[in-house]
Amino acid sequence: MGNQVVLPGGEAVPALGIGTWMMGERPGASREEAESVRLGVELGMTLVDTAEMYGDGACETFLGEALQGLRDGVFLVSKVYPHNASRAGVIAACERSLKRLRTDRLDLYLLHWRGGVPLEETVAGFEALIAAGKIRRWGVSNFDTDDMEELWNTPGGHACAVNQVLYNLTRRGPEWDLLPWLADHDVTLMAYSPIEQGGLPKGGALAEIAAKHGATPYQVALAWVLRRPQTIAIPKAARPVHMRENHGAAALRLDGEDFARLDRAFAPPSRKRPLEML
Repeated sequence: MGNQVVLPGGEAVPALGIGTWMMGERPGASREEAESVRLGVELGMTLVDTAEMYGDGACETFLGEALQGLRDGVFLVSKVYPHNASRAGVIAACERSLKRLRTDRLDLYLLHWRGGVPLEETVAGFEALIAAGKIRRWGVSNFDTDDMEELWNTPGGHACAVNQVLYNLTRRGPEWDLLPWLADHDVTLMAYSPIEQGGLPKGGALAEIAAKHGATPYQVALAWVLRRPQTIAIPKAARPVHMRENHGAAALRLDGEDFARLDRAFAPPSRKRPLEML
C-alpha cells in the first residue's frame, strides 16, 4: 500500500490503518472480526489501534489472538485510561495491555484523554516505558489546541508523536486551529471514526462523487480524510468485505472539483469549536 506517513523520528507507517473499537465484545462475531483484521494486515493496513478501555480489555485480548503470527509486521497502538496515567500507573497499565495483547512492546502508546493526573507524571511514565523497551514512542488522544500547548510546555512534552482525534466530513472543527497547530509542531494527526462509524449520509455529494470515480461513498469520505499530509485514518471494519472496501480508498484520488463539492456539502468551520469526542 503506497500511502505512508513519516512519524517524528523518521519511521514510515501506513496512512490507512485499522480501528478496533467494540471488536471482541460480541460472542459469535470474533471469528469474522479476526478474519477481517488479519485481511487488513495482509493488504498492508498494518497499523492497528486499540485501547485498554475497549471492552475493559476484551479488545486487546481479542487482538492478542487475532494477530498471532503477524505481530512483527504490525505497528501496534494502544491507549491508557486517564485515571491510570500517573507515573507508576501508566507503567502498570502498559504491562497489563502487553499481557492481553501477547506482545513484549507497543509501537505507540497514547493517553486516551485528559484527566486529573498532571501531564508531567504521564510523560515521565511514558519515558520510563521507552527506556525499558516496553513502548517505542508515545502520544495523546482527544487533546485540543490548549491541551497540546500545555503538553508542549511540560518537560519532555516535545516527544509527543501523535494526537488521535475525532475527524471526518461531519466533524471538521479541528481544522480551525488544532490541525494547523499539529502541522506546525510536527505532530501526526490520527483520525478516528473517519467515516463516522458508518453514519455518514450515503446520498448527495458523496454518492455523486463516488459514482464519478467508480467508488463507494465511504471510500470517498476516507479518501477525503487521507488528502491531508501527515494524517493517519483508522476506520473499523468488522467484516472482510468492509475491510476490502476501506483498503480501496487508499488508491482513490479526488480532484479539486470533488473537494469544492464536499466543502459545499460539509462546510469547514467558521469559528473555534470545542473538540468533539465519541
